[in-house]
Amino acid sequence: MHGEQGELLSRARSGDDGAFEELVRPYHRELQAHCYRVLGSAADAEDAFQESLTAAWKGLAGFEGRASFRTWLYRIATGRCLNMVRASKRSPVNATLMDVVPPEPSRLGEVLWLEPYPDAVLPEVADPRAGPEAHYEQRESISLAFIAALQLLPPRQRAALILTDVLDFSAREVADMLETTEQAIYGAVKRARATLARQLPKAEPPPLPNSLDEKKVLDRLVRAWEECDTNALVALLTDDVWLRMPPNPLEYQGKETAERWFATIAFGEGRRFRLVPTRANEQPAFGLYLFSPITRVAHAFALIVVTLAGDRVSAITRFESGVMARFGLPRSVARN
Repeated sequence: MHGEQGELLSRARSGDDGAFEELVRPYHRELQAHCYRVLGSAADAEDAFQESLTAAWKGLAGFEGRASFRTWLYRIATGRCLNMVRASKRSPVNATLMDVVPPEPSRLGEVLWLEPYPDAVLPEVADPRAGPEAHYEQRESISLAFIAALQLLPPRQRAALILTDVLDFSAREVADMLETTEQAIYGAVKRARATLARQLPKAEPPPLPNSLDEKKVLDRLVRAWEECDTNALVALLTDDVWLRMPPNPLEYQGKETAERWFATIAFGEGRRFRLVPTRANEQPAFGLYLFSPITRVAHAFALIVVTLAGDRVSAITRFESGVMARFGLPRSVARN
């Protein structure tokens, strides 16, 4: 390491924690996103990230400069994430019990610890000149569907695929990080790609973020939801739409099932909602607020992440209200 980074490293090794913070600050967001991809939980990713910084600070003497400082940090962060996966049974937090009997689900979900990730803390696009195609690839690599599918891979396969296919490290670099051979990395990535191909069927691409096409779909969605108009909402859905609600394992597929869900569960008992926009996993998201039948105040109820396919909604993933603070959403909102 030479220049300013080399000077910061020298100062950090002498015990200057300010220099260390300045040295690692450029990598904060990308390392946190890496931990999230491996773990699927924003809370677990934050813990792993903090542990990684602590380990890097304590282990500066062991950095010999044979690889870049960034690569060294990724090695530490990947190791911390894999240790966390091995030590955990990944039991999700308890889901809120429903006060009504839900319809029979299409299936039970497997990745119940999945959490949304705020766009506000995602790393910026590496090349600011990159066009829509390059940005779409980045969107795919943080989408809820991709993160959920990653969790179904064995941990080392998961890490190998993320490091090679998402972060573009070489097989040799990844083999060094995971303390294995290049041939083992090639094999792990090949198996991981095959699994993801089965888990992620091809779909019509979504509109570009914040585009007029996206706004048109979302405006219709908000209007239908706030008016509790089941027919208008169902008209926006693809035929094979999925409704998911981790940490609750129940998952529902198809328009007819979605229609029953919204008519009898979501919009039942005279409920009225207010939707506050945000973004998660490079996808549209909304804080969902339920109005009190007595006052004019709506209280935090859930966060929904919307997956678009063209001008239709192909999935709605509902998360419990505890995740909303991470998005800077308020606990309550007043009626307009």
